[in-house]
Amino acid sequence: MNLEQILGAFRTRPRFAPQFTAWHTIPARPAQWAAFPPEMDPRLARALERRGIRRLYTHQAQAYEAVRRGADIAVVTPTASGKTLCYNLPVLDAILRDGGSRALYLFPTKALGADQVLELQGLIDALGVEIAAFTYDGDTRGDARRTIRAAGHIVVTNPDMLHTAILPHHTKWLRLFENLRYVVLDELHHYRGVFGSHVANVLRRLARICRFYGTRPQFICCSATIGNPREHAERLTGRTITVIDRSGAPSGERVVALYNPPVVNPQLGIRRDAVREAVELSAELLAGRIQTIFFARTRLAAELLTTYLGERARRYHLPPGAICGYRAGYLPSERRRIEAGLRSGAVRAVAATNALELGIDIGEMQAAVLVGYPGTIASTWQQAGRAGRRAGRSLAILVATSAALDQFIVTHPEYLFARPVEEARINPDNLLILASHLRCAAFELPLRDGETFGAVPQPEILAYLEEAGVLHHEDDAWHYIADAYPAEEVSLRSASQENVVIIDTSSARPRVVGEIDLASAPAFVHDDAIYLHLGQQYHVERLDWEQRKAYVRPVDVDYYTDAQIAVDVRVLAEFGRSPAAAHGEVAVTFRPTIFKKLRLATHENVGWGTIHLPETTLHTTAAWWMFPRDRAPALDNDALQGALLGVSHALHNVASLYLMSDPRDLGSTVEVRSPHTGQPTVTLFEQVPGGVGQAERLFALRGDLLEAAARLVEACGCAEGCPSCVGPVLALGPDAKRRAIHLLRDVCVPA
Repeated sequence: MNLEQILGAFRTRPRFAPQFTAWHTIPARPAQWAAFPPEMDPRLARALERRGIRRLYTHQAQAYEAVRRGADIAVVTPTASGKTLCYNLPVLDAILRDGGSRALYLFPTKALGADQVLELQGLIDALGVEIAAFTYDGDTRGDARRTIRAAGHIVVTNPDMLHTAILPHHTKWLRLFENLRYVVLDELHHYRGVFGSHVANVLRRLARICRFYGTRPQFICCSATIGNPREHAERLTGRTITVIDRSGAPSGERVVALYNPPVVNPQLGIRRDAVREAVELSAELLAGRIQTIFFARTRLAAELLTTYLGERARRYHLPPGAICGYRAGYLPSERRRIEAGLRSGAVRAVAATNALELGIDIGEMQAAVLVGYPGTIASTWQQAGRAGRRAGRSLAILVATSAALDQFIVTHPEYLFARPVEEARINPDNLLILASHLRCAAFELPLRDGETFGAVPQPEILAYLEEAGVLHHEDDAWHYIADAYPAEEVSLRSASQENVVIIDTSSARPRVVGEIDLASAPAFVHDDAIYLHLGQQYHVERLDWEQRKAYVRPVDVDYYTDAQIAVDVRVLAEFGRSPAAAHGEVAVTFRPTIFKKLRLATHENVGWGTIHLPETTLHTTAAWWMFPRDRAPALDNDALQGALLGVSHALHNVASLYLMSDPRDLGSTVEVRSPHTGQPTVTLFEQVPGGVGQAERLFALRGDLLEAAARLVEACGCAEGCPSCVGPVLALGPDAKRRAIHLLRDVCVPA
């Protein structure tokens, strides 16, 4: 069965056809070609021809010519459009003309950097010229690091290594910084939120070091589609950016479909599980031998998909290894094996988190199934774009969950198909982030009085750091005097740099099966958790929190575990207030409480246990709405709690749409009587330390958000509330929908 027949089955079979809410076809696009630029070194042209490339796409030629003119550029074109040549051509051309030239390639992940080095090395081999291109990351051996520092024409690394291992030791990288002509910043759209805010400061520090050594490298940025490429690139780099956003690459026809699982409980508004429904859709794809990538929003969902798809694949006699999972926490060797299997076609289906959303080479998939709305329009198109050949048709299906945001998307398809993608937002002048990088910058080179580093005035921050014993002012400069190595204390990704190592103790020689970031460990590897890895279930015998080790044994059980984390918010300072809303600085405490055992087949609760782990605290910013108790006198505390939870659920979802951000960027909590406001309160907080400005925007939109939340709940077709509007009615109590509307319409009216 080919893809055309499978599409026909989806459109006509009674089991599937009624559940598709929209079909959208993106027409095929022919290639637009350009000749090799006449200025390009002839050796490079011959090397391209040896690799089967006899002309360039128009955007590749434009990128080369813009870089030759001395411009800092951002290439913004779709997935698989040949962006790699946009930076490899000018970089290799410059090295061929001047063997002393150097380039620094930055990729957001080690896996992506390693993947791109293979592509680069192939072109260098075709050149037949000695050009040294090396990966420099946490896995690079000590002896190799010395060679790279001395001889690397192209150093491929990530922002974390630049931050901790290169900039603080710039004197060891003399040859790189004295001859640095190009900085390549790939996957520009990935540098947003707190990570992007940190990276912007790392690039400020890089610019300081380059000025010290007398160089001013050009920036060559590449990105998938974002709503504000020029603004974002300029905010990250501090340069004026030339944007190249008209792709000359061809693409085959792509069919994008929205699928809403059938309702299984009309009263509660509960739909069939999206993971299970995706597996039902996979039957046609697996039977037709259509290579497919399944995207899940969480690690747990990815592992459940791997398990279910493996069961389904055995019915079609697919060989072992034809179904794989892929997510953070897998060992590098496992990820490389899976990537190679995808490229060769040996792996027919992979269930992944957004770890495969970036441009790692996984061949040319024919289909992509997105299990749940990824959170942003940009991520939706990025994931859908992982399927698609330059000739021939491809398919992408978004399978909705019962969540309110998913239901909004599948019932309002014009939002996805007609609305522009989100803008990438960063706040590099966030005081916490800026102060951290000022410490790092002073360690690298003394900060001179009047020196520019960001937009926020610095004297107060520098004076604070002096009082803290970090800096000392002398001879018109601020010198670093603390004992601690500052870069190691600053994580670019907002979480602890520590990981918990997962160790299988079932054999005589214990082995490491994976790792997990410290912030996620309480939810996934607490004592008695069922940890899923590559489709195998492991029982967590013990989590050694102090040593950062989880000891596990393989098991075969018919349930998985889901941890509950209690959230408390304490207001530290108010930055703005209206009669019924405010925003400010808060401390958010996360406390693991219990875990549920849920049956694999039905997700029914079959048991529970207690989690004994320390709480963690996040200092961030938040916006909150007050619902005066005297305006809702008919509600007792239990009814009020349910109504507040319904309001929180609706507000959280509409806030993501208004901010054009990922729902995971925000957290929420409710209080029947807040210690700070003295009133029933709903709080939305940023999930990153210090925040990146979203709380202030929430406060500015406070009235619009209440109105949008009320309309969302009122427009839902359920009777008493459901996951698509106020949340699961069983958790909120009867009549939660009407009560939530009452709070939104009548009780909280912020001016």
